[in-house]
Amino acid sequence: MRIALATCREVPGLLDDEGRLLEDRLRARGVEAEPAVWDDADVAWSAFDLVLVRSTWDYPTRHREFLAWADAVERVSALHNPASVLAWTTDKHYLLELAGTGLPVVPSAVLEPGSDDTDPAAHPYVGVEHVVKPCVSAGSKDTLRCGPGESGRSAAHVRALLDAGRPVLVQPYLAAVDEVGETAVVAIDGAPSHAVRKGALLASGGGLVEGLFAPEDISAREPSPAETAVAAHVLEHLATPMLYARIDLLPGPEGPQVLEVELAEPSLFLEHAPGAADRLADAVVRRLR
Repeated sequence: MRIALATCREVPGLLDDEGRLLEDRLRARGVEAEPAVWDDADVAWSAFDLVLVRSTWDYPTRHREFLAWADAVERVSALHNPASVLAWTTDKHYLLELAGTGLPVVPSAVLEPGSDDTDPAAHPYVGVEHVVKPCVSAGSKDTLRCGPGESGRSAAHVRALLDAGRPVLVQPYLAAVDEVGETAVVAIDGAPSHAVRKGALLASGGGLVEGLFAPEDISAREPSPAETAVAAHVLEHLATPMLYARIDLLPGPEGPQVLEVELAEPSLFLEHAPGAADRLADAVVRRLR
């Protein structure tokens, strides 16, 4: 059995520590696993029994190209997660869908390029601390935290994204994250596996992230009953069990709120939970068989 761990050129050695850990666990199960750069035209994806999307973190500015790649791979190999799932999860418009089902989602407004009635200076969260990001983004790239008095800075960033043809997501900043942190609940094959605490990523007055992603402060965490329940409701909404999923939750005024549902290329923090890498490797083997 041979699988590809899809990655990008910018990752040193093509795999991060988590990717190497998973590679080791797969090989221990008789699976030949190797990194393959997703946009490398010389890769023969049909030679792999399964393609596992991992560190493809450079896709946001080439979203259509990435989705076309996923469709092409799925025609010749098993792709996880599937191409249709990658299309859904890589565009944060899905937060509006989740909110419409009654799930507790961080309040979100979307500004579309070319909309006649979109004034970047008059989005719903001007006057409160808020976050501006592209609807297609990863690793906190092109994401800006703006204070209540920074409407000009906020509007300039919104306008720059819209002018580049990128829909914009604007959300109020939930300040409790600065102390409590963010909870990331990881599921493997549709079942909760483990969780971690992520320290706040966006500093007040900070600029845009350089490099592939923002540095993260990660530690193991036992999710609260409320966080476990919200994550379970999100997994139920997905209907089909995904090989891997990560539900990121922020502490809201009335309980945990969904910040993101990561089904494409999320770090799964396997090294922070005993047995997690083995659980994922076992799930991959089940899919192969």
